[in-house]
Amino acid sequence: MSITNQEDALVFDHVTKQYGSVVAVNDVSFSIPKGTLVTLLGPSGCGKTSTLRLIAGLESVSSGRILIGGRDVTQQSAIERHVSMVFQSYALFPHMSVIENVAYGLEVSGARKADAKAQAEEGLRLVGLVDYGARLPSELSGGQQQRVAVARALVLKPQVLLLDEPLSNLDTKLRRRVRDEIRELQQRLQLTAVYVTHDQEEALAVSDQIIVMNKQRIAQYGTPRDLFETPADEFVADFICDANLVDGDVRGAASDGLVDCHIGGAVVRLANRRGYRGNVKVAVRPDAMHLAPAAAHDGLVGQVLHASFLGTEMQYTVASPLGELFVRQPEVRRPLPVGGSVSIRFADQGLAIVGGKK
Repeated sequence: MSITNQEDALVFDHVTKQYGSVVAVNDVSFSIPKGTLVTLLGPSGCGKTSTLRLIAGLESVSSGRILIGGRDVTQQSAIERHVSMVFQSYALFPHMSVIENVAYGLEVSGARKADAKAQAEEGLRLVGLVDYGARLPSELSGGQQQRVAVARALVLKPQVLLLDEPLSNLDTKLRRRVRDEIRELQQRLQLTAVYVTHDQEEALAVSDQIIVMNKQRIAQYGTPRDLFETPADEFVADFICDANLVDGDVRGAASDGLVDCHIGGAVVRLANRRGYRGNVKVAVRPDAMHLAPAAAHDGLVGQVLHASFLGTEMQYTVASPLGELFVRQPEVRRPLPVGGSVSIRFADQGLAIVGGKK
């Protein structure tokens, strides 16, 4: 990996972090271009928060290098790195007003009180809270407190803005709104940001790029669309897409990059970028199957075990020769009955070969 690209705001170069015999981050390398928002995504314990803390300088690396803005900061303290972090808990001082909270970091850094206040007011203007400066944090909603935390980070003019599970304390509706506000602000100001979450939908909605982590390593790094449509392996397919993993059989040579994959008696044409042959694992997204009463059309036959109405869609668990399948269907007016037989037909998109032998 090249570490000399001037367009990279942040570079991890074979970084490992160990606590005794416990490995928290294992030989991780990536680069983040200036002005982009990259999300570290993965389950608990995968290494994403440790990676964020290494960027911030809150932890020291065991081996490897970290570069920010082209400077090697591996041995530098947190205060020397020109990064700011928005914490999961907001970490606002309850006895200080909003304007005092936002100005605090500037004053600690040596700014004159009047200058710090002027910059804090500008920070509040950026997040739409210019009229809330005199209030205490306890007088604000959760979403407003989060925006104060963002303003406090922005006024320090960081080279990289770090956000650690910034929406986890908000309810579902407010999460969507604040998520959109953070994304709009990041794009408008062309901020370089690293965002940590375990929420797949949140990552897909907010990111330019996503780094999926598993077992302290990078499982896949790409755009939200790349990860959703072409997962690299079974873990990414399951974690990002909630995909069903089923057995398939690849026969014959590829034609135009596509192969015939036999799945439960059906034949589908799929990309085979890794050249797998014979028995393979196929990821099938829940929305990549169509269910109908068994007599309606030919196809794989199954039985509805469970049905849930979610307003805009039905969710089904279906027993089939391929195993239990999780299926999403947009038709909510005429739900399929539990216990009824259904035929299962695969869509043209939403399937990917994610494992096998070459």
